[in-house]
Amino acid sequence: MSQPPATKLPEDTEARTFLDEHSPEDTVRRFPWFCAAWARLAKNALESGDDVAAYAYARTGYHRGLDQLRRSGWKGHGPIPWDHKPNRGFLKSLHQLSRSAAAIGEADEAARCAQFLRDSDPAAADALT
Repeated sequence: MSQPPATKLPEDTEARTFLDEHSPEDTVRRFPWFCAAWARLAKNALESGDDVAAYAYARTGYHRGLDQLRRSGWKGHGPIPWDHKPNRGFLKSLHQLSRSAAAIGEADEAARCAQFLRDSDPAAADALT
């Protein structure tokens, strides 16, 4: 059985540029679908010790990313390559979801997310961990 084709999210240049110049909070207000901003919110919350907020931000980014992946033809399996920059926001959200799930004691979910990240693209898992 062959591997399905890699899924590549659409370019997100405007949102990426906006995030470079504004806060992640302002970015998600303007681009609520932009996973990278949600991932950054989750990372910031984890670093400040707010594990529950980190989990909420990461989960939102993850689900926004799943919606985009499905619209891009993803069928629930197959590679989501790290080297395609628009995919990185989703993969970062997935990584933050794993970290924040572990922080709130959801070890099973943390392990599932970490495995999903590794299955999506081992290079992403290596880059993020």
